[in-house]
Amino acid sequence: MLLFIISTSTESQPLYVAVVVCGQRMQEVLVMIKSALLFNSSREKLYFLIFAEERLTISFNEKLNDWRAIRPEFDFRLLPLQFPLNSEREWRNLFKPCAAQRLFLPSILETVDAALYVDTDILFLSPVADIWKFFKSFNGTQIAGVSPEHEDANVGWYNRFARHPFYGPLGVNSGVMLMNLTRMREFKWEEKVLPIYKEYKLRLTWGDQDIINILFYYHSEKLYLMPCEYNYRPDHCMYMNICNVSVEGIKVIHGNRGYFHSNKQPLFRTIYEAVESYQLGQNEYNEFLVPLREALQDSVIVKTNCGKIWKDVLLVANKVFPKEFIGSA
Repeated sequence: MLLFIISTSTESQPLYVAVVVCGQRMQEVLVMIKSALLFNSSREKLYFLIFAEERLTISFNEKLNDWRAIRPEFDFRLLPLQFPLNSEREWRNLFKPCAAQRLFLPSILETVDAALYVDTDILFLSPVADIWKFFKSFNGTQIAGVSPEHEDANVGWYNRFARHPFYGPLGVNSGVMLMNLTRMREFKWEEKVLPIYKEYKLRLTWGDQDIINILFYYHSEKLYLMPCEYNYRPDHCMYMNICNVSVEGIKVIHGNRGYFHSNKQPLFRTIYEAVESYQLGQNEYNEFLVPLREALQDSVIVKTNCGKIWKDVLLVANKVFPKEFIGSA
């Protein structure tokens, strides 16, 4: 039993972020955590729950303990992977290795009230507290919050290709997911997940995300939809701009399908490398915002479709790190 108590209030309890990492994704997770710390300008208490293969624990401990010495407002816990015993290998290999772990968080974290789950290829471009506030927007029945998979039916994947039911007209993307774990347990979440997998497993393309879509197709009243800027992906800009971020800016960016590591839309790789290069403890304005601003104006980026929204990437950062910002330097 994990004795964590998590509140959806930011007043006294930490904000918990859960992530699952296997294979070669450790560096992505570290960069994700660094992005959360970088934008945590108000020094909210952050607590990272990291489900990881045992071989990764020593390296995680070394790096995160070093960071905690610089930024003591955060803490972390490394947890073993835990799947149903009678089908562990099957669940572990569903879609990407270990990704299905998220489906079992309500029972694993049995004393936890709420948490924000993110995929490894997520970067925060705003404070974690900004997305956490949506918990307070849930009505009395909603148990989770995600963003739509698409905004335009012409390029939607689920409405064109899915061989199973899915939420709403275009489906949802589960890479960023607010989870009210207390309500999920009351809903008997896992008792509903298992038969869905059994019935549809030969028709699943995106693994656990498809299962989540199927579940909320049958229980749509249980889902809260967040705006697309809280899960901004290449699909939002690679053909045309289909997520309006010109007012609020991009809050959470998702480099799915390897876009943080490719040159298909170099804006994504540039943002990732800017966070990766930044050293915690340096001046955030001079050592992160200024270099990123300059890099995003490179002609290689601005001539691409996603490069057209480079200013929107910086909208929150410009507010969080004004020129006179001293930060932790």
